[in-house]
Amino acid sequence: MTVIKADQLTKSYKGEQALDALTVQFEGDKIIGLLGKNGAGKTTLMRLLAGHFKQTSGNITINDQEPFNNYFLTRDICFIQENNNFFEKFKVNEVIQLASQFYPNWDEEEANQLLKTFQLNRKQKINALSKGMLSALGIIVGIASHAPITIFDEPYIGLDASYRSVFYDKLLESYQSNKRMIILSTHLIDEVSRLFEEVAILHEGKLHLHEISEQLKDNHWLLRGKKETIDQETNHLNVIHSSEFLGKKTVVVYDTINEQHETIEYDKLSLQQLFVYLTKEEVAQDGQ
Repeated sequence: MTVIKADQLTKSYKGEQALDALTVQFEGDKIIGLLGKNGAGKTTLMRLLAGHFKQTSGNITINDQEPFNNYFLTRDICFIQENNNFFEKFKVNEVIQLASQFYPNWDEEEANQLLKTFQLNRKQKINALSKGMLSALGIIVGIASHAPITIFDEPYIGLDASYRSVFYDKLLESYQSNKRMIILSTHLIDEVSRLFEEVAILHEGKLHLHEISEQLKDNHWLLRGKKETIDQETNHLNVIHSSEFLGKKTVVVYDTINEQHETIEYDKLSLQQLFVYLTKEEVAQDGQ
C-alpha cells in the first residue's frame, strides 16, 4: 500500500514560505482532490512528491523513502504539470516512446486508444500543438503510465468542456481497471468532484482540511430561517459563513446536526461553494 507522509514540511523561496510546517498523510489506492487557492502551496507539494527539489525543512516520504534524487522511487511517480511537460523539439510519437521506456507499468494499448480519442497526430511536433492538444498529450501520458502515484496539476488547460469530460471519464475508467493513488489538483471543482474519494485543502501553505469526500458532504449544512431561530440553533455550531436580509438569516455550518428544527430550511452546497466558504480569510484554520 502506498503511504505518503509529510511531517512539518516547509519549503521557502527567497524568504517566502510556500509550505509552512505542513503535516498530512495520504495512503492507499484512491483519487484524492488537492484543493486550494492560488499560492496555497499545492504545486510545491506535488513537485516535492515528484522529487523535483528538496524541502527547506521537515520531512516528506513515500513508503518511508525520500523522493528527492531517488530514481527507483520517482519512476513510479508520474507528475503531469499545467504546462512545460515535454521538450518542444520532440514529436508526439517520441514522447510516447520515452514514456513507455521510463514507466514500468506503461500500457501501450491504452495510450494508443487515448491518442485516437483525443485525435493526436503521432508525427506532429510538440511546438506545433495547441494548448489543448498539449494538455491532451499530458493526460495520455499520465493515464497510460499506470504509475502507482499519478499526479495531475491543472492538466486540462486549453481543453474545451467536452474534452475535459472525456478526460474525467477516461481517468475513472483507467483507475477502476488498475487501482493506484491519483492526486488531482483543480480549480474546476464541481466538474471533477464526483471522482474524489478524499479531499485535502491547503491554505497559505498549511493543511486547512483533510476529509473523506462522504464525510465532507455529511459534515456541512446551509440553514435559512428567521434570524432569532437561526442564532439559537447555531450558537453551539461551527458557523463558517452568515448573511442577513430583511430579518432572515442564512448560515453555512461545518459541523454535525443531529436534529432539524421544523421552521428552518436545511440544504447542502456543492463542493465548489463549500470550498469558497472554507477558504475565506475570516474562517480560522481547521474550522476553529
